[in-house]
Amino acid sequence: MFALAAALAAAAPSAAAISQPELDTLARDLGIRFTVIDNNPDDCPGGQPGCFLSELQVRLPERLPSDFTAEDFRLYFGFLGSPQKVDSDQFEIELVNGDLHVLKARRGARLEGGKSYKIRIWSGGHFYSSYYVMPNMYLAPEGLTARVVRATQPVVDPETQIETVPFVAAMSDEANLATGAPGNATQWRTPERAFALYSERLGAPIPAPEFVVIPTPAKISRLVGAPLDLRRGASLQVSGVAREALQPALNQLVAAGVGGLSAGPELSITVAPGAGLVAEGYRVTTSSAGRGAIQIRAADAAGAAHAVRSLAQQVAHEGGMLRPLAIEDAPRFAFRGLHLDVARNFHSKAEVVKLLDQMAAYKLNRLHLHLGEDEAWRLEIKQLPELTEVGGYRCHDPAEDRCLLPMFGAGPDGSGVHNGFFSQADYLDILAAAKARNIEVIPSFDMPGHSRAAIRSMEARYRRLMKDGTREEAERYRLVEPADTTKYRSVQNYNDNTLNVCLDSTYRFLDTVLGEVAALHAAAGTPLKTYHIGADETAGAWTDSPACKRVMASTGRDAKSLGAMFIERVAGNLSRQGILTAGWSDGLGHTDPAKMPKNVQSNIWGNLFAGGVAEGHDHANRGWRAVISVPNVTYLDSPYAPDPMERGLDWPSRDTDTFKVFALMPENLPANISVMKDLNAQPAQVSDTTPLRPGIGIYGLQGQLWSETVRSDSQVEYMLFPRLIALAERGWHEGSWEPVYKPGESYKFGDGKVDRAALQRDYAGFAARLGAHQRLLDAAGVDYRLAPPGARLVGGTLHAIPEFPGTAIEYRIGDGQWQPYSAPVAVSGPVELRTRTPDGRRASRSVRIGG
Repeated sequence: MFALAAALAAAAPSAAAISQPELDTLARDLGIRFTVIDNNPDDCPGGQPGCFLSELQVRLPERLPSDFTAEDFRLYFGFLGSPQKVDSDQFEIELVNGDLHVLKARRGARLEGGKSYKIRIWSGGHFYSSYYVMPNMYLAPEGLTARVVRATQPVVDPETQIETVPFVAAMSDEANLATGAPGNATQWRTPERAFALYSERLGAPIPAPEFVVIPTPAKISRLVGAPLDLRRGASLQVSGVAREALQPALNQLVAAGVGGLSAGPELSITVAPGAGLVAEGYRVTTSSAGRGAIQIRAADAAGAAHAVRSLAQQVAHEGGMLRPLAIEDAPRFAFRGLHLDVARNFHSKAEVVKLLDQMAAYKLNRLHLHLGEDEAWRLEIKQLPELTEVGGYRCHDPAEDRCLLPMFGAGPDGSGVHNGFFSQADYLDILAAAKARNIEVIPSFDMPGHSRAAIRSMEARYRRLMKDGTREEAERYRLVEPADTTKYRSVQNYNDNTLNVCLDSTYRFLDTVLGEVAALHAAAGTPLKTYHIGADETAGAWTDSPACKRVMASTGRDAKSLGAMFIERVAGNLSRQGILTAGWSDGLGHTDPAKMPKNVQSNIWGNLFAGGVAEGHDHANRGWRAVISVPNVTYLDSPYAPDPMERGLDWPSRDTDTFKVFALMPENLPANISVMKDLNAQPAQVSDTTPLRPGIGIYGLQGQLWSETVRSDSQVEYMLFPRLIALAERGWHEGSWEPVYKPGESYKFGDGKVDRAALQRDYAGFAARLGAHQRLLDAAGVDYRLAPPGARLVGGTLHAIPEFPGTAIEYRIGDGQWQPYSAPVAVSGPVELRTRTPDGRRASRSVRIGG
């Protein structure tokens, strides 16, 4: 299983004939072009549909080094697909591991300067987006320092701040590229289709909203009286809680336009448990009598902070002149979370703290921080320094002694966002920032699958200590068994990413890691309450492990149930330490509830159209805390719209826009089928075959951002906002249009069991408030997504509409000057359109209509 380094070494040619400067020149001048030709070709290998056809074009420079040979050409590249057939006389493709492949010359091939070579590739799956193509291809002849091919480096557009991959040919052939297998009715979101969609959702022109608070309060109303002028400040009085516990919320209030907190109308905040308010609930009342006053009452510090943040949103909207109002509010769910993957691609401490600010602004209270994966380990563990010294970095090191192989377009040195980790000091800063914002951090190192970074790092440790002659210490934390000959491939194409759950060293490793993590939480004054073990997608490991054969013989288990054994054992250990076990529902579902702690958090990520409803209800019926994390809606790394210029993995969904997230019904899972089509854009029907038992409910809601295609902090914000705000709305506030759950009820698309008109009225009001919140996001420096406008031409007149009311639209005719759009206007020829942020700093990607 772990012969990768040896295999690479054996396959590699002898030392390169060319010099390092010649390689540098070759990498600079090499031409690369990638084209997606067909997502449903007639000639899939084996005659079965379900493949796509692409072409990689390699253009060699006119002048090649005099000693250049075909053996010198080894082009490494990330490829989110499984090549099944390659058509080329000169080249072949080999899988290294995961998404890393190498294009190399066939034996006896001769490569000529100035010539272009086309390699046709048939692969399983589909390629619906330009952003599926990984950048930073690199050349790595034996004995030389690998170099990125300049033509494959990504570029950030200065107008939109969006990263593009210029070497990928434009995907414009909707007939061949928009869908895969027959029966898929997905259509690209063209300007004309967006116009019809936005018009339907928004209805008649919407007046400017009176209240802009998001999430929607349970009750909000206007009171009689003159506005309170807060522009010069307010006089703050706090009781029942330390001012420091509210400081981030108070900072938001000042940023919203309150001119300080030492003089002006009275702002009285009282925290009084048992005052008729639930946890995190609050009341706000204002009066303009006398000098004016604002009174906030809450049951806890979190509720008081929520009240201040609601107030801040309204103050900003009213320009510091707050008209009297009353708010009474409380959360729908105790658990309202965001999962952030910093393992696939690293995201900085500054970005995490920035997200914590926005989470608090929208009353989210759990940060599920995904710190360990196949591709990297991101938290310093002092007893095991290799975890970050090796596992926190990617580079071209086939032996993986210095770093991990460069997955997801990291390039040969993993420069930029791909490399890095949180030191323990960084993690303490994150915990402190979360505590100040009433947010619980839930750390996660996915195990026993998705653990390649840990495995390879501990193998590097093993090799280092064996060289020192300390075998016992070398084997102390080894996570693999040399005699294990099991062969497997994970969903992500790894053959070496699963811990051996039958080794004592595996549990010793986990105890050591969790010991340090728990100590960090204790040092930050935020004891570790919940640990997420992952436990998903374990890919057929252990069948030929001698250690596991002994365990199977002594316990009567089979190889398939060893994953459940691992989860049960780890969950028991956590429970004895007072730590709640959390995990993904597919892995937890294989456990014996009698062997699990009473309290377990299960993140339900089953497909709503394929068993997810039954899985969610089954786990809730076990008495577990079911947190809705269904990929159809809550995977916020999916594309916003079906368009080849939208980033994101689309296996869960191709159209997770803000409306879709807003329309989620987390407490009535089968009802979602009434308003949502399946992955092929087809209507479906789902029956509630596993009803919730009386008295059993859903515990919470969590959005997920995985980072395979999200390489920068700016891209994190693009993928999360504004739809994370819609998720926060559903986690805090139940829509009046959500039907009451009825056990055993079946639903089908368009059946009328959800009041679609009421849903759309509610959404239209929410969308109007989102238009106002764009200014708040601008002020916070958040690079949220701007949707291109919808547009149509009627008799030579341009009509355009934004996704959210109030968003500025610009247009230009041909290549002329951009100009603001305010009303239908006569045009001729092709027209290009885009939207722009209120602060003018960024534009959306542009779309074209006509001509």
